[in-house]
Amino acid sequence: MMSARFRLTLQTRMILLMTLVIIVIIGAMGAVFSSMIAASIEDQVGKRALSVAKIMAHLPQVRGAFATGHPTQIIQPIAENVRIQTDAEFVVVGDRKGIRVAHPLPDRIGREMVGGDNEPALLHGQSYVSKAVGSLGPSLRGKVPIHNDAGDVIGIVSVGFLLEDIEAAIDSYQRKVLLILALGVLFGTAGAIWLSRYFKRAILGLEPEEIASLYMERNAVLESVREGIIAINRHGRVTMANKAAIQILGLPDEELRDRPILELLPDSRMPEVLESGEHQLDRESTIAGKEILVNRVPIKWMGRVVGVVSSFRPKSEIDQLASELSQARRYADVLRAQTHEFHNLLYTISGLLQLGSIQEAIELITSETSAEQELVLFLAKQVPDPLIGALLLGMHNRAKELKIQFSVNRDSRLKELPADVNRQQVVVMLGNLIQNALEAVGESRSGPNVVECYLSDAGSEILFEVEDSGPGVDDSIREKIFEHGFSTKPGERRGIGLAKVKGIVEEMGGYILVGKSEWGGALFTVSLAKERRGTHEAG
Repeated sequence: MMSARFRLTLQTRMILLMTLVIIVIIGAMGAVFSSMIAASIEDQVGKRALSVAKIMAHLPQVRGAFATGHPTQIIQPIAENVRIQTDAEFVVVGDRKGIRVAHPLPDRIGREMVGGDNEPALLHGQSYVSKAVGSLGPSLRGKVPIHNDAGDVIGIVSVGFLLEDIEAAIDSYQRKVLLILALGVLFGTAGAIWLSRYFKRAILGLEPEEIASLYMERNAVLESVREGIIAINRHGRVTMANKAAIQILGLPDEELRDRPILELLPDSRMPEVLESGEHQLDRESTIAGKEILVNRVPIKWMGRVVGVVSSFRPKSEIDQLASELSQARRYADVLRAQTHEFHNLLYTISGLLQLGSIQEAIELITSETSAEQELVLFLAKQVPDPLIGALLLGMHNRAKELKIQFSVNRDSRLKELPADVNRQQVVVMLGNLIQNALEAVGESRSGPNVVECYLSDAGSEILFEVEDSGPGVDDSIREKIFEHGFSTKPGERRGIGLAKVKGIVEEMGGYILVGKSEWGGALFTVSLAKERRGTHEAG
């Protein structure tokens, strides 16, 4: 097995493979082009030689010279002039027996033409191109017969170019082709390097083995979690759905990949996240008769939204856990506040008794007991819901500990919440508003420290109002205070409460308003419809 030290990376393998492919392709193309260039040059030179020979054979002076007793005197100057003008290696003219009457080398005139390729012209009157070894060496020559007026063959013209000159021309063109091919390999390799780096970035620098491992791990994780998970791409088509999602949403147990999400879940809000690129966290939905809690998160790549992931689970499980936790926290807060308050009260009573002020001690005990009992009786009568009543009583004790006057408006009345209104969510919403009011009043350095809560179920809506004497909410940030993570207070884990409140109110089909209280602080008004409206969302 190759060690990790010597293992080739994906990028290196891609560069080597692509470079090899480029070299093979360009090499094959080079061989074809070289062959085509050689054939083309030979063809062009042959046609040129044949064309010059035809012109020479049809000159009247040449044809008439054979009727004289001394044709060489007429033909030799003409042949030399044609040779010089056409850059031919030789222009040779022979009589009907193949005896030279014109030649570039005068001492060879009168001798028989060599090469053995004259018969088709002299015997059959044909014009053609041939390769042969003549007196000047191997050459490519054009052969054309000379006819008299009667049409008889009286001679032959041979125009030739040496093969070594043709090969030199072919070599020159081939060198240019090789240069171009070398540049092609160079640029191809550079392109392969760029392309491999692009793919490397696209796959986040991972090797194929690592991608395969991550893919298997991802599948294992998705199937091991109890939450349902669905992902879509930028076209709104499903790219992944685990078994928990299929079970929770009651989807068909078949291949869901590449199917439109709106085809599977017509009321899905995932396309909205795809368009807006904003998170939707802890949203309540109802599908197939089941209440679920949904988170929708956009998938971003290089600043662009390329998909959405939605995770969800049955709300009953979350509600049970949240209820137990909320109750435990409320009990703890009430006990802590009461313990602290009663410690102070006991110290005061002890001091009065030691000073002999027995009547004052009795009056203090009576007033504290009656105030607490009065609030308990009022809540039991006007707000009989145990969860909301316990919340208000706990907040009252917490306010006493903070030296803040907390009261429930005596005109409040909330007899019973509708069956489809989630009581736990109402407690979370109201508790966040009151807690924020207590914190705002605690930070205020002037004026009364007052927080008041009003509840009403009169008419067709359920109304909650929480107002305080704190610094209030500036008009410039009224729209921002409900954004997740936005806060005017220092420290981490801020900007969550009001965002949670707004999400709960919107899920319950209500609205929330921010105004100014009679003490100059903030006034938060929440209105919930007694009858839920709108469609359920899923996914």
